Amino acid sequence: MRLGINLGYWGAGMDADNLAVAQEADRLGYDVCWAAEAYGSDAATVLAWVAAQTERIDVGSAIFQIPARQPAMTAMTAATLDSLTKGRFRLGLGVSGPQVSEGWYGVKFDKPLARTREYVEIVRKAMSRERLSYEGQHWTLPLPGGPGKPIKLTVHPEREHIPLYIAAIGPKNLEQTGEIADGALLIFPAAEHLEETALRHIRAGREKAGLTMDGFDVCPTVPLAVGADVGGLADMFRPYTALYVGGMGSAKQNFYNQLAQRMGYEKEAAEIQEKYLAGDKAGAAAAVPHSLIDSTTLLGSVERIADGMRAYAEAGVTTLTLAPAGFTLEERITALRAGTEAMELAGLA
Repeated sequence: MRLGINLGYWGAGMDADNLAVAQEADRLGYDVCWAAEAYGSDAATVLAWVAAQTERIDVGSAIFQIPARQPAMTAMTAATLDSLTKGRFRLGLGVSGPQVSEGWYGVKFDKPLARTREYVEIVRKAMSRERLSYEGQHWTLPLPGGPGKPIKLTVHPEREHIPLYIAAIGPKNLEQTGEIADGALLIFPAAEHLEETALRHIRAGREKAGLTMDGFDVCPTVPLAVGADVGGLADMFRPYTALYVGGMGSAKQNFYNQLAQRMGYEKEAAEIQEKYLAGDKAGAAAAVPHSLIDSTTLLGSVERIADGMRAYAEAGVTTLTLAPAGFTLEERITALRAGTEAMELAGLA
């Protein structure tokens, strides 16, 4: 099992700290550094900035939002970043959610599976540097009856095949991800539920494509905090968990809420969502069960974190992406170093 870090969103007041965290992860031998985007900072700019000031660590988009870019533009960006970084780029994609897709980008959130499949096919075709033509339900290239003609990418990526990941939560999306991608970006992963909530669906997709799990990167993001008070550390993540389980999406369509239900928290997920959507964010955070937080994070001593890492490795995780938490840069660096120490203690390094 390899280690990665996730810097989350840029522009939250910790930009200088984020760069220092990425540089320390690079020094410590972490495998990949991911950056996110929603409706603030874009990931491509952040990744270029980080890559220019690191030496070995891969940089990856977790995620580039599919409604934000035409697929050919994503291919251009991926090829450019791979060239600039000398082969250190990983392309992570995701459909985002209905509120962002329709409210921010003006793109209808319909048929996300079919849209993702077509998007991936176009991106891969463009990055292969063959002349781009495509006929699908969502994209037709070139547009018929006009002056457009099939053209090809002029930039040469460093590698013939740039690793492509998809952020997936629901069973159908996970299955398709196994079928068409090189890796899956997961969130809120509980080691004891990983097989039933994710891996069996990914495996089904691999089998559909005539593939095995060999070489497929199972890459969940897990918050990490070091200290003696596990309960207090867990409380740090109550607002984060409540935001996703309660407030991401709508009452009818919240993928994270549905995931919590699949992990056995049906009643609690409903209560969190009800309170969050009613404006009671503190009540929603208080309603998050400690066990949900504890099973989807790495908290406590280095020894306890090592036990958690072992469980993730045994469950089938191949790259464990850590989100080191702390109120200061020193605390985040301490958490980052604890991650490497725990990996060694667990016998996984």
